[in-house]
Amino acid sequence: MKLAWFSQLLRLTLCSGVAMLAAPVLAAELVVAVGSEEPERYSSEALLARADVVQVQLPGDPAYAQPRSYQAVPLAALLAGVPSDATVQVTALDGFVAELPAEPLLQSHAAGARAMLAIENPDQPWPALGPERGSAGPFYVVWVQPEAGDIRPEQWPYQVAEIRVTSSLAERFPAMLPHQNANELVQTGWQQFQTHCVVCHTVNGQGSARKGPDLNLPHNPTEYFAAGFLKQYIRNPASLSRWPQRQMPAFPPSVLSDHELEALLAYLAHMAERKIP
Repeated sequence: MKLAWFSQLLRLTLCSGVAMLAAPVLAAELVVAVGSEEPERYSSEALLARADVVQVQLPGDPAYAQPRSYQAVPLAALLAGVPSDATVQVTALDGFVAELPAEPLLQSHAAGARAMLAIENPDQPWPALGPERGSAGPFYVVWVQPEAGDIRPEQWPYQVAEIRVTSSLAERFPAMLPHQNANELVQTGWQQFQTHCVVCHTVNGQGSARKGPDLNLPHNPTEYFAAGFLKQYIRNPASLSRWPQRQMPAFPPSVLSDHELEALLAYLAHMAERKIP
């Protein structure tokens, strides 16, 4: 009796496993909003079937930290008609929001940095980025010849769900702005904040990202970090604290120079005096 019951359970388990293995991987959908018209919706299958899809070889990939090859389409082709002074907001599935200047994304010169949208093939899924993290798909903004355009790691958003053309951060979120009479170091820090920090953080409750804490309310990190430790934390978060869910990356001098880091700290200290509940 027990043997018959076990045999039946084993058959059910094996059948379920086969069904799970046989289940098709569904194509993902990318939303691209350009202008005031209804957003375009592209399935991964439709993008992979485009005439302009190419195979790109990347000697260095920030997401996987190794050489990778992708099927991709030129991002400029999906942003046709977008003015070069616009801002392109790229939203990821985990709440990461990259605010990218449109001009580099629209470049198509063979000798320059070129933005490509890598597409994960449902039949050939990409490897996971780490335990319980999933892959960099379904869509990933990658760069060919990034060294030709001073492309930063924050300009490689992965797990992309939506691309939206919008106005500048200063227009949408004035409570993030430093005072108009702030010195040059603070203004440089504001530029660094837009490049490196706004992808995860808000200031005074303003911003699109929802991945990290607000950096001014209720307290600014320059107010609660002891002298020197905030700089150390930005350079290498793991050197101060470690926990399984920590996601903030390190910002070595190759990504954020010493002068740029000092400017970023100056901006944060300046904003501590400009709390806007």
